[in-house]
Amino acid sequence: MSSPSTQKSTSRAAGDGGDVEKSGGELVTARGSTTIADTVVQKIAGLAAREVSGVHELGGGAARAFGSLRERIPGASASAGQGVSVEVGETQAAVDLEIQVEYGVAIVDLARAVRRNVITAIERMTGLEVVEVNIAVNDVHIPGDEEGTGTEPGRVQ
Repeated sequence: MSSPSTQKSTSRAAGDGGDVEKSGGELVTARGSTTIADTVVQKIAGLAAREVSGVHELGGGAARAFGSLRERIPGASASAGQGVSVEVGETQAAVDLEIQVEYGVAIVDLARAVRRNVITAIERMTGLEVVEVNIAVNDVHIPGDEEGTGTEPGRVQ
């Protein structure tokens, strides 16, 4: 993942009387600045990626196993940021996603849709410019091939 820029590109907004400075979606103004934590961007990206039809799960095998264990604990839920890593600068963000896709989905089209949804969500909610969204497809989910069903293929119980 390339590092997002941490430089401020500040300019006066036209017709505003000069009291508001624009920087990456108005995160920096003459009256103060807003910083966005990495975990906020991570959760937004994770939720936006899951909204796309064809994405079965986020995360690698170990992250998915840990998430499924966490879901079994009463009152706990899987992390919205599972399978997502981000780098956040002052005005820009970069995102890496690990996804498991549904069998039969065109991966190129799915990646395009995930990338578009993640960029739109982050930029709309945070004002940060998303410079890249890298997607690693690490597995294909085949319906009926559920893990942890308690039976092994070919075994009769």
